[in-house]
Amino acid sequence: MRREISQIFYGEPVTEGAGVKLHRAFGYFEASLFDPFLMLDDFRSHNPEDYIKGFTWHPHRGIETITYIHSGDVEHDDSLGNKGIISSGSVQWMTAGSGIVHQEMPKGDKNGSMLGFQLWANLPASHKMIEPCYREITKTEIPEIIRKNGTKIKIIAGTVNGVKGPARNIAIDPEYLDCTVPAGLEFVHPLNKEYTAFIYIIEGQGSVNGSVVKNRALVLFDKGEELAVTAGKNGLRFLLISGKPLDEPIFWRGPIVMNSMEELEQAFQEYQDGTFVKHSLSGGQSNEFQGYSNQKKSN
Repeated sequence: MRREISQIFYGEPVTEGAGVKLHRAFGYFEASLFDPFLMLDDFRSHNPEDYIKGFTWHPHRGIETITYIHSGDVEHDDSLGNKGIISSGSVQWMTAGSGIVHQEMPKGDKNGSMLGFQLWANLPASHKMIEPCYREITKTEIPEIIRKNGTKIKIIAGTVNGVKGPARNIAIDPEYLDCTVPAGLEFVHPLNKEYTAFIYIIEGQGSVNGSVVKNRALVLFDKGEELAVTAGKNGLRFLLISGKPLDEPIFWRGPIVMNSMEELEQAFQEYQDGTFVKHSLSGGQSNEFQGYSNQKKSN
């Protein structure tokens, strides 16, 4: 059964971190529709003033952050002692687990341009307090397959035509694909029929089940065994993301997502007390959550 469109989103501009201008495809208010995913941010600009202030030291607990850089560089430091640069075509898959403090500082490319995406994925209750970890996936580690019709698929997570992506052994069993479809062609992809699935358009335009979709459109699908997307006259590029729903309570404030108000309050108290991170810090932690709204959610 082919999936129908559940809803199409076009997101909104937001400012986060120390003053980074983003486009939020979906977030806090829509998170229950995207279970197990929480948020998708699109940060692209040709003006360094939009991103150069970066995301200074801040904590996370209970989630995974997946940063995919299309062009430009992002410097990263965290409380596990990791320090490096996420460069064009690379991915940072960070599991916050019981708690991590980090900073992400976009630098752009030699022309001052920056293009990247950050996805937040929820962790199941059984994994909320696991030891945090950091995985850097370089451009050369991400396989790309090219179908006979010219469609290109970069596989970050999941398996396509027997080819596995480098991000593996993840609780929500995600699929994360970067798909480029030539003009006028249809892309059809099988899925676990019970998994949440959506596409996010990053170049060109096309159609889904007769509905026109263009740059920065996010299409959330109903349940079903496959989805189909047709490229327009100039071709189409999109991210395809799917994962196993958790169907668990969400209590979310700023950069921390837990399963109860008690767990959420404990996390913030530990942060204030300096006991949030159980590992030595490579940098420092501030008691200010700059740029994050203290919103609460339960269901």
